[in-house]
Amino acid sequence: MDKTERLFAIMDALRRHRRPVTAAALAEEQNVSVRTLYRDVQTLIGLGAPIDGEAGVGYMLKPGFFLPPLMFTPEELEALVLGARWVGAQPDDGLGAAAHNALAKIATASPEDLRDRINDTGLWPVAVWSTKKPMPILGQVRQAMRTERALRIAYSDEAGNPSERTIWPVQLAYYEGKQTIAAWCCLRNAFRNFRTDRIVTLTVTEARYGKRRAVLEREWRDSWPEEFRHLGPDRS
Repeated sequence: MDKTERLFAIMDALRRHRRPVTAAALAEEQNVSVRTLYRDVQTLIGLGAPIDGEAGVGYMLKPGFFLPPLMFTPEELEALVLGARWVGAQPDDGLGAAAHNALAKIATASPEDLRDRINDTGLWPVAVWSTKKPMPILGQVRQAMRTERALRIAYSDEAGNPSERTIWPVQLAYYEGKQTIAAWCCLRNAFRNFRTDRIVTLTVTEARYGKRRAVLEREWRDSWPEEFRHLGPDRS
């Protein structure tokens, strides 16, 4: 790996971390000495890269910085296209449209050869369900999580027993052919999972969560058995 490639690799590594990462950790990842890493970081700062931190403390990118799409590797582009096409096959029309628009923006901002690869990666997700019936409530659940607004739902369990309850959605899981909401249930005062196809009615209320969603997510994770706590979104 030459110096230019290494500089881009360091930027990619910093972008993956939400908290400061030490020069020693970066140097080990890039397979260079700490002294070389220090020099590379100073080179990047001199070129205008918005890097915060200092030697002995750690480095991180300032919020709002993104590498341009033309820096995506072929594998990164393939992952984006395949992921966007999988999202487009889901019954969440809002996310499907957003995925299509995101790919269009990447294609427009990319050199011609990258646009060609985006349009013809040869990779397609295979949907195992026969029909894609739109489910508008998925957009409402995502809205509730973004704004931390409680949901009022009428729910029918596996046995057909009806109930009404207020929930604070923590996560929304997309499986093949179904979706599940992990939420704090105010009726049971505990975390519960709710199948979206068993929700009869759903309303986004003006009531706020009783806790920040980030706090609820940590508590939700802590409620899992120890062997499953490594699953879920990366918070590094």
